[in-house]
Amino acid sequence: MMKKLLLLSIIAFGILVNSSCEKFLELEPESQGIAVGNTNADSILFKSASEAEAALAGAYADFKNEYYQLDYFVNGDAQSDDAYAGADNPANFQIDDYKLDATNSNVSRDWRYLYSTIGKCNTVINNVRQVNDPAMTSNRKEEIVGEASFIRAFMYFQAVQLWGDVPLQLKEVKTISAANLDEIYPQIFPARSPQAEVFAQIILDLETALDKVPATAAHKGFATKGAVNALLAKVYATQEPHDWNKVKQYCDAVIAGGYALVADYDQLWVAGSENSTEAIFEINYNGGAPDGNWGTKMFRGLDWKKFNIPSNDLVATFEAENDTKRKNASIVYDNVSGKWSDPHYPQTKYPFINKWRNFQEGSDQNYIFIRLADILLLKAEALNELGDQPGAAGLVNQIRSRVALGPTPATTQADMRLAIAKERRLELAFEGHRWYDLKRTGKAIEVVNAVTDHTGQPIGYNLTPERLVWPIPQAELDKNGRLTQNSGY
Repeated sequence: MMKKLLLLSIIAFGILVNSSCEKFLELEPESQGIAVGNTNADSILFKSASEAEAALAGAYADFKNEYYQLDYFVNGDAQSDDAYAGADNPANFQIDDYKLDATNSNVSRDWRYLYSTIGKCNTVINNVRQVNDPAMTSNRKEEIVGEASFIRAFMYFQAVQLWGDVPLQLKEVKTISAANLDEIYPQIFPARSPQAEVFAQIILDLETALDKVPATAAHKGFATKGAVNALLAKVYATQEPHDWNKVKQYCDAVIAGGYALVADYDQLWVAGSENSTEAIFEINYNGGAPDGNWGTKMFRGLDWKKFNIPSNDLVATFEAENDTKRKNASIVYDNVSGKWSDPHYPQTKYPFINKWRNFQEGSDQNYIFIRLADILLLKAEALNELGDQPGAAGLVNQIRSRVALGPTPATTQADMRLAIAKERRLELAFEGHRWYDLKRTGKAIEVVNAVTDHTGQPIGYNLTPERLVWPIPQAELDKNGRLTQNSGY
């Protein structure tokens, strides 16, 4: 009893120190996204429709935080064979070189970002149905539950791919007392859940979302049935064992949803092409100080050495395929003489990512996170694994024909796997997919350790099975004794 009272007093003191007037706030460990209610407040968290809508908007707004403007692409591309870390950040070098440790600042902040958003979603999902405001219909309440469930699933999908087993947190703590301490303690200090349980919750959230979100929205930055179907397809292609019938099912649902490839690949990246027929989930920016995409400036420009420098290996793959359209749309060269040097490239012909082309201050460049080409190639992968090589070839050739490439020569299942992997690499370069493709197909170690530099010599990466997942941040281990570290860290 004394231990319980001591812990309660520590928690209560933390709340008083942090805030005496907030309706809800985050309780240590704050990165877990646990919302704690004012113990004097009544049980209705959102007093009006506008408050509930604002809470949902806050969860959506997190697609514009540092994780999604920068780290999403560092994790997906610089951690793969598509890009070098670039710039001068030691934390990024560790990611690029597969030498992470538990004190890496990127690892810590990404955990905080993802769990903070999960906490926001929990608050919305668990409280919006209690809104007593005629301005919010029952139908809109259910839509909000669906949208927040999609966002939560998106965040957990990131987390489980990065760390493997992660804590599952689905509730917020509204009140604390000696009477409920045993109940809330596991919520405040959660243990890691097995990956299978995390994937099951992701799928449950997405099934909830699919039943509730609309087919279309004002723009592609909101959860729609197409976005939910697409994410379900990607989840079933990632969890072990892969369920290729489910992947095909959800890819088919996306394809039947009215999306279409844009005629010219380059048009995906030019101004005025936002929210195209190909886009399924796309983060919209209006530009300027209030709503600018500062992330694009991290990848291109001559004012300082940028992140995610295109790799020689990727350039060589474009050139070997004679894929000039996608190479030119994806990579642009400039002269950086007198500005900085790099061991991978001469200063006179230095590459930058070309997909995010508005890289000025206050950019209004959108980020496309899911698009139809990704889903078509994922369906091709499913068909190939299900034994339909001609069907897979037809989809691969649909993607290739847009960029004036001939049909794939692959006919066997093994050759088609390689062809699809290459097609995904060239089609989706710098869009944050490559590392996760390598992991889920079991090719990461083989491919990464064979990467060569511009002279054809091995770079010397030493990716091991333990390094396929990140370390649990040391700061989280220090705050939560129920967490355990991943093997090898």
